[in-house]
Amino acid sequence: MGDLALPAFRLAKELHLSPQKIAKDCTNAIILLKEKSFECEASGAYVNVRIDRAALAREVLGAALAAGERYGFSDDGSGKTVVIDFSSPNTAKHFHLGHLRSTVIGAALGRLFRAQGYRVVGINYLGDWGTQFGKLIVAFRKWGEEARLEAAPVAHLNDLYVRFHEEAEREAGLEDEARAAFKALEAGDAEARALWERFRAASLAEFEKVYARLGVSFEVLSGESEYAGKPSQDVASLLEGKQVAGYDERILFAERRPDGSLLEESRGALIVNLEDEGLKVCLIRKADGATLYATRDLAAAIDRYREYKFARMLYVVGADQRLHFRQVFRVLERMGCEWAARCKHVDFGMMRFKDGAMSSREGKVVLLSEVLDRAAARAREIIDEKNPELANKDAAAEAVGVGAILFEDLARRRVKDVAFDWETALSFDGETGPYLQYTRARAASVLRKAGREAPEDFDASLLAEDEAAAALAALSAWPEALRRAADECEPCIAATALVEVASTFNNFYNACRILVTATDITVNAKIPIDATRISHDPNRALSDARLALTKATLSVLTAGLGILGITPLEEM
Repeated sequence: MGDLALPAFRLAKELHLSPQKIAKDCTNAIILLKEKSFECEASGAYVNVRIDRAALAREVLGAALAAGERYGFSDDGSGKTVVIDFSSPNTAKHFHLGHLRSTVIGAALGRLFRAQGYRVVGINYLGDWGTQFGKLIVAFRKWGEEARLEAAPVAHLNDLYVRFHEEAEREAGLEDEARAAFKALEAGDAEARALWERFRAASLAEFEKVYARLGVSFEVLSGESEYAGKPSQDVASLLEGKQVAGYDERILFAERRPDGSLLEESRGALIVNLEDEGLKVCLIRKADGATLYATRDLAAAIDRYREYKFARMLYVVGADQRLHFRQVFRVLERMGCEWAARCKHVDFGMMRFKDGAMSSREGKVVLLSEVLDRAAARAREIIDEKNPELANKDAAAEAVGVGAILFEDLARRRVKDVAFDWETALSFDGETGPYLQYTRARAASVLRKAGREAPEDFDASLLAEDEAAAALAALSAWPEALRRAADECEPCIAATALVEVASTFNNFYNACRILVTATDITVNAKIPIDATRISHDPNRALSDARLALTKATLSVLTAGLGILGITPLEEM
């Protein structure tokens, strides 16, 4: 009964009035605003609002055509920096399907914040340090093959990692050897360091191939290794309440920095005890002097604040690390770092097979490159079937296949687990990445056929159909969807809004012929036109208004696909 409706039921208890009276009072109050662009009436317990469609068209399309692909973007974040720690695979292991979520969610968040005017610093914080490298060094010394390391380095290293755990179940001393090897690496042992550098370099070369296909890049390539040694020792000193050269306490800490040490000794190790807050203990240094994941994250956080003075720092890391980040943020707060409140763990569910989680320790992984290959191959099959004359079919298949995978991930709430299924991920029907690409290509095709730009002085009153109004409403919701998606760190909000733009435009396209002129009717009788729909205005003005809506839709779909990391196509 209206374009917008307010149910008054939920207000009744708070106001101690009937929903019907609340609806009537609200309506009377709104009417007093003397707003001319909408009408308001009470109907039982509802306030119904009907928007003037011409006013909506003028406002929405005027803004969209003026801004182009930046429609919905803002300068809210101007002068502010957002640091995003994402992807962050472990070196010397396969880049598998389980890494997809952090990579694409983090990249999408970066684009969303850039659309709000923020400076974004994307950091690929590699898991390139820790006891697992002691295991790899031991494994390579025992079973490594130079030829295999040269030919397929990551595959060979992953096999060695799996074999180490198999052998360790039979030979208890292997774990001790691994700990000793890692301690030697931390101490600067030349041979251990040389092996570690080879493992890291080989991994990065493989990772870059996948990042290129996903369209993902980073401002900073970093890793845990940068915060081992002295940075971790400095963190321990700061936790003890000591002053450390190079750390400007006026920047890092509030005046309420605690006196004395936050560290306690426990069985030879150093900890920060957070048990009184239900966060267990945060281990800072092992009994053998080795650093830990938490120590290095504390050092990295302090270093990033010193460098960027960020407004927000986001860690796009799986939900299984919730306790870790709660500990890290709380330790920073106890140190007196008031900026710790700007840090947020952007967690997400796991990517699983239907029959359980993947584990690199057991060797059961699906390589992300293989997923992308299969998606592209499936897309090529569909292109060969439906549009065999399409130019650059391989490039189109890659764009469609990768887009299908990206949208499958980004279109859902990040906290939900994803049970990966080939049929769902590679479906080209319904609310999918290929559907968005196709709709965008359709809008581009219409504008090419028009042979002219959509005018800015169109007659908004001609966009009176229900389908046009729905498409306008979807476009009007786009700026708010972009803002909310960034604020809530939920790319799915933008993805859902984009689907609504595509769906309503397709309904409009099917119901309302866009390129309608008097010449179409008199010269080309083969074009099917519902004369009853356009007889009141069979001229260029009607086409101009509909082209304006098409142009605005094209701009939003192009920008939205870009934010999701999906390549827009001119033809499909």
